[in-house]
Amino acid sequence: MSTPRWFSETSETHSQWYVERFRTLAAEGADLTGEARLVDAVVKPGSRVLDAGCGPGRIAGELHRRGHRVTGVDVDPVLIEAAELDHPGPVYRVADLAELDLGEERFDAAVCAGNVLVFVAPGTESRVLARIAAHLVEGGKLLVGFRLDRDYALDQLDGDARVARLELVQRFATWDLDPFVEGADFAVSLFRRI
Repeated sequence: MSTPRWFSETSETHSQWYVERFRTLAAEGADLTGEARLVDAVVKPGSRVLDAGCGPGRIAGELHRRGHRVTGVDVDPVLIEAAELDHPGPVYRVADLAELDLGEERFDAAVCAGNVLVFVAPGTESRVLARIAAHLVEGGKLLVGFRLDRDYALDQLDGDARVARLELVQRFATWDLDPFVEGADFAVSLFRRI
């Protein structure tokens, strides 16, 4: 397994800092569920949802509260431990998304938020998309959001998605559905598995 950027580009204490950051933001009343609201809007009630790169569980937890059956996966055991503590309900697993294998389990939708694709190991983005797509039912949806100032560009995403049998349905500049325009610094892409 090659080392995800999450580990290679951050310090040893970054994971715990990240957990505490989101706990503080939640305590301050920050809106931390925008991604979950969008996922909830594009799936049927009670859907099976994969939170790919779930971090400390804020999205998985909110989707669970909204009645979905959620599995959260992250490569970082510190984040999974925080997810289980702070957002119980979903099933959480420690796994590298480039090697994701949840057996026969299939999902109606998946979400890959929080800049996950730009924190995986360099060169594994296409494999990550393929492994996520392999866990979607036909017609299943994938929402991917990340900053555009990193080493992974939208044309690469779109090419990798096509190879993974994912069709681009729509693209936005934010999780609140602001229109995507040239020069935007963030993109949220909605794909459908074909």
